[in-house]
Amino acid sequence: MKRFAHTTALLVASAAVLAGCSGGGDDDPLAADGAGAGTVVVGSANFPENVLLAEIYSQALESTGTEVTRQFNIGSREIYYDQVASGAIALVPEYNGALLERVDPESTATTTEAVDSALSESLPEGLEILTSAPGENKDALVVTEETAQRYNLKTIADLAPVAGELAVGGPPEFETRQQGVVGLREVYGVEFREFVPTDTGGPITIRALSDGTVQAANIFTTDPSLSTEPFVALEDPESVFGAQNVTPLVHRASLDDEDIAAIDAVSEKITTDTLVELVGQVVTDGRDIDVVAEEWLQQNGLG
Repeated sequence: MKRFAHTTALLVASAAVLAGCSGGGDDDPLAADGAGAGTVVVGSANFPENVLLAEIYSQALESTGTEVTRQFNIGSREIYYDQVASGAIALVPEYNGALLERVDPESTATTTEAVDSALSESLPEGLEILTSAPGENKDALVVTEETAQRYNLKTIADLAPVAGELAVGGPPEFETRQQGVVGLREVYGVEFREFVPTDTGGPITIRALSDGTVQAANIFTTDPSLSTEPFVALEDPESVFGAQNVTPLVHRASLDDEDIAAIDAVSEKITTDTLVELVGQVVTDGRDIDVVAEEWLQQNGLG
């Protein structure tokens, strides 16, 4: 029989995320007390949507009697991926296209089906992806309405003649990723004057774009700022930012069949509209992540 436990780690992680923490402080999520034998460790990246998804999966697992330990707000994929590979973390909510770029940067897959197939072939032994959700949260290259009008920008390609005059902002890893500055340069010939490290689509990035510190920024397509601020997400006709479905990355040996079924049942219900709505409740309305997660699970018969 599975054991049930509720941890308080979420309260600390949620507070850090909602305060705009980028994981660079003294607290190290990976230095937390280790999980007991038989527990499932759920991790997350360091931005609100991913923490929210991790909490949803955690509560769904707990509803079946699984004991869950939360290690949220860890940081970027460059940090948490190896933790899943080692088995220190059992589950992280991932985005399939970005994950594929991590494990096979040469892949040209862009559709959900092709990306998932390539991931299944490329992941090392012990790591698996579960069923992708229909919902996506893509990276986007975003400018202000004023900048779009000034340079007549509709697509990323339109930036090529003027990017040398502009600074772009995003998380530090955006500078070296194919689905980032590297791909923008290679695919579109877009070379910015300067890269300014900010945060992962969070308040620092949004403020930098708003106040003109940067003229373009990496912001997620489900971010509420795209509907509340005078921002324009440029079209990506060459799919530098390909499919980005919510896709659980798991250390398979850490989960049993009942765990997998609970996780898949959640993923099936997560649409892009779901992401926009729930992230808005957390980021714009300031609601607690654990409350938003619990309500959504109950509304969908998963709690």
